[in-house]
Amino acid sequence: MSDVSLIHQIALSLIPRIGDINARKLVSYFGSVEAIFSEPYRNLVKIPGIGPGLAATISQRSYLADAEKEAEYVIKHNIKTYFYLDSDYPFRLRQCDDSPVLFYFRGDCDLNSNKMISIVGTRNATSRGKDICEKIIGDLAGGHPDLVIISGLAYGIDIAAHKAALSNGLKTIGVLGHGFKTIYPSIHRATAESILKNGGLLTDFMSDALPERNNFLKRNRIIAGLSDATLVVESGIKGGALITADMASSYNRDVFAVPGRPDDVWSQGCNNLIKTNKAALVESADDIEYFLDWKPEKSKPAVQKTLFSELSEPEQKIYELVIREGELTIDSICRDLEIPVAKLSALLLQMEFKGLLKFCPGNVYRSA
Repeated sequence: MSDVSLIHQIALSLIPRIGDINARKLVSYFGSVEAIFSEPYRNLVKIPGIGPGLAATISQRSYLADAEKEAEYVIKHNIKTYFYLDSDYPFRLRQCDDSPVLFYFRGDCDLNSNKMISIVGTRNATSRGKDICEKIIGDLAGGHPDLVIISGLAYGIDIAAHKAALSNGLKTIGVLGHGFKTIYPSIHRATAESILKNGGLLTDFMSDALPERNNFLKRNRIIAGLSDATLVVESGIKGGALITADMASSYNRDVFAVPGRPDDVWSQGCNNLIKTNKAALVESADDIEYFLDWKPEKSKPAVQKTLFSELSEPEQKIYELVIREGELTIDSICRDLEIPVAKLSALLLQMEFKGLLKFCPGNVYRSA
């Protein structure tokens, strides 16, 4: 693909108020992306759904300069772009009318993998919710090593799903509500770097787009559309996870929900999905395999914890301290071992992936 073609594809996604559906109409009407940017106003205004205002905006071409700048950033940073007419555009997204005409991807993952599931939930996840999320992913990993876990890199269930995927050797994709120049929340930057090595980060926003509220609602359509099914682990009666579930249902994808106690505020959304027949009740990986008719591969031995002798000296000290004290905050570990916070955070994350430590609410670490 030439730089000019990339610029035109980016420019199409930047036209104000056009949306993904109307963008497709434009390409279909004129036969190519490039043709759109040479058409006069009198031709553009004739297209159904465009109208005088949008036709005037398109004919002004003011967004081409921004598109050229973005194309330079994409090329410089080796970012992969997927345009909806590309042969390798994810076939699951292709089935969704409002999927992005163009999105950006960093990482190493087949976006047309055989098995892909989205796992979402509240940002205020309980220990029970995180444990269930980790258990389901761990059990799925044993029989489906090619499974890809998709989520939104947010607090709570999202980040628990990404970490569980990484620790079980599964690829995972974080769908962002902003551009690649930002990682939000910033505390998840180390996990995001690990995801790039075993999965990837995906966004349909320009590189300098900031994490605004409406962006996260928009990105949910990708989380729902990129996967075979969406699992909601915990959710209040309202929230982004339920919006994602509704989108998945509108795409004719399976929706699953983990039930909880009737008086648990963070289970109300899941219970309501089940009660109104919007989601199938799921309690284990076996349930997901049953509903999706996934046949597990020959059982593999469970992931073994790293032998103590294989740990680095700082990891050994951290592990010994946590075992001795039972549980410790990151501040306590930092103070007791005099390890810089930045270095300690990276070490703790790696020890989570190795199955040695477990991160718990209150920034507390315990032996796994």
